[in-house]
Amino acid sequence: MTARQKQAMTEDTLSLAADFPALSHDDWLVLVDKALKGASFEKKMVTKTHEGFSIQPLYTCQDWPTEGDPSGFPGGAPFTRGGTASGSLQTGWDIRQEHAHPDPVTANKQILTDLEKGASSVSLRLDMAGRVGLDADAEAAAEIAGWDGIMVSSVEDLDAALSGVILDGAVVSLDAGAGFEAAAALMVALWKKRGVDPSKALVSFDADPLGTLAAIGALPMSTDRALERLAALAVMTAASYPKATAVKVDGAPYHDAGANESQTLGAILATGVAYLRAMEAAGMDLGSAARQIVFSLPLDSDFFMGIAKLRAARLLWGRVMEACGVAESDRAMRLRATTARRILTRRDPWVNMLRTTVTCFAGAVGGADTVSVAPFDAALGVSSDFARRIARNVQIVLMEESNLGRVIDPAGGSWYVETLTDRLAREAWSEFQRIEEEGGMVAALESGSFAALIADTWEVRRTAIGKRKDPITGVSEFPNLGEAPVETAPVDRDALVKAATARLAASRASADKVADFATAVEAAGKGATLGGLTAALSDGHAAQVDAFTAHDLAEDFEALRDASDLWMEKQGQRPAIFLANLGPVAQYTARATFAKNLFEAGGIEGRPGSGAASAEECASAFTESGAKVAVICSSDGLYAEMAEPVARALKAAGATKLYLAGAPGDAKDALSAAGVDAFVHVGCDVLGTLTDLHAHLGLTVEG
Repeated sequence: MTARQKQAMTEDTLSLAADFPALSHDDWLVLVDKALKGASFEKKMVTKTHEGFSIQPLYTCQDWPTEGDPSGFPGGAPFTRGGTASGSLQTGWDIRQEHAHPDPVTANKQILTDLEKGASSVSLRLDMAGRVGLDADAEAAAEIAGWDGIMVSSVEDLDAALSGVILDGAVVSLDAGAGFEAAAALMVALWKKRGVDPSKALVSFDADPLGTLAAIGALPMSTDRALERLAALAVMTAASYPKATAVKVDGAPYHDAGANESQTLGAILATGVAYLRAMEAAGMDLGSAARQIVFSLPLDSDFFMGIAKLRAARLLWGRVMEACGVAESDRAMRLRATTARRILTRRDPWVNMLRTTVTCFAGAVGGADTVSVAPFDAALGVSSDFARRIARNVQIVLMEESNLGRVIDPAGGSWYVETLTDRLAREAWSEFQRIEEEGGMVAALESGSFAALIADTWEVRRTAIGKRKDPITGVSEFPNLGEAPVETAPVDRDALVKAATARLAASRASADKVADFATAVEAAGKGATLGGLTAALSDGHAAQVDAFTAHDLAEDFEALRDASDLWMEKQGQRPAIFLANLGPVAQYTARATFAKNLFEAGGIEGRPGSGAASAEECASAFTESGAKVAVICSSDGLYAEMAEPVARALKAAGATKLYLAGAPGDAKDALSAAGVDAFVHVGCDVLGTLTDLHAHLGLTVEG
């Protein structure tokens, strides 16, 4: 035992670093520079986020204040570590499953299965007809034409969807878009029908008219009227249903359109403040108004950013509440984390299981009160029972077997997470201030400025995806052209539309006398429809703005794959590119694999050569392959010897477009003169290259 170890033992302290010399951050940098061998530290070791942050490879206590802890304690200001002192230790987080099967009866079966097998609450996405508030006097076919959720238009439909659900035992969240007040009236009418005690009723009415306006670009009423009806619903809910909430602030419309995380947070803060003002104008004190709001944040598959996003959201809302003079007991944010729809892919959808697991992990570690995980096939259509079971079980495994809910703020104290949370919060606060300076969220939506800003942000991300700086596994990286299709739940939409039309014709009652929520509930009990009630509660002045166009991260590459599928249907085989491999296997494998991966990301099948020893042999193999285009693949050494004659031979053999795998360097002019049309390498514009090749081959890309 060394003297230092003896000293440590005598002090009743065991220091694991006692035999190691202390190294400073500067000492570490010296070692890193040595390992980089002259390469740029910034280029090799520092990454940039879409929020403009520089992510360093190492964080230490030097990156965080040396005195005190700005993140505070769980359950207290500034609420970074959680909204309650115990977090999810006692009961775990709320596992909420989303439901959108168009048939209320089938949706009901899925709802009951989820609740019986681990879910603790459910979210119902109602049909688009109700969400945009179509007039009940319109033709039934027109009213249901836009359905993309559960076909609920009446109390009877809602009763069918929630048959067997104990309405004072599980929270039901209603995603009804512009029809939020009408949907709430249907729910209250259903409670009365079933004799549910108002003091025990559980529901989240989820009124979010500004989110709906952003997502679809329209409301069936003016924004002033929408905020007035939101406030009236909140007042009624606070007075009559103590276990319910009336308002939701959803970040999805902005996030789905391509917003970065600071923009999404800025948007929900500004929206939350707009709703607070409306409720205050209706006579509510700000503490009571704050208790009516639930925030919903979509998470990408960057789990560190997801964790920081949730922590920053609580910090920011706590700051808003403090500035409003709200008591600390009412400042905690009610927070729901969901899978961001933009990360889900149609191609190789099995990888979505990994993505959704990451979002659930981030939601749990970040301290979300409620977590919703999307089924892995959600981007393909109506999810299958298997996909729904996997989504549910992801949460159960992480909660019960991985014990993620057993530690409060487990990421807290990480210098990286704390620093990232702080940086994100500061940037988001600047976004919030910018929106408020413009006049608030309504003004930002009406002017189109925020939509334009996010569109610009999306184009930057789109470029990064196109260059595979933001790789998408199974789509832009490691595509599988032979993947079998995933079967989603079968839906006979024609039959459902016919049945829904008949129900509407039989149940529609007049909503002409509806003037407020009470009369809406009465009319709903008599058969008034969701669309009719929404129209009756509007003021006849429809709001319209530039909608936030939703994007999927994989949309451009998947459009290329769709074009390839269409070509295959017509031609009986996929468009192809010949891999002109040169020399022994060891010489061409790396670049041939790279090239095959790259071109098949666009649905262009790579047909490999066996490793030609001469230009003539390579040209002959190209002719036999049946391809019209080719890519030369080998090592730099063989390129110097063979690339130019091979290029000339391939062009002479009929190659209409010729690529070379690898950066050309000083040989670019000579290779181009020999016939090489383009070069593919790490960092090149992959999407642009593939789009150009599609056009060259005559493939049609829709969208």
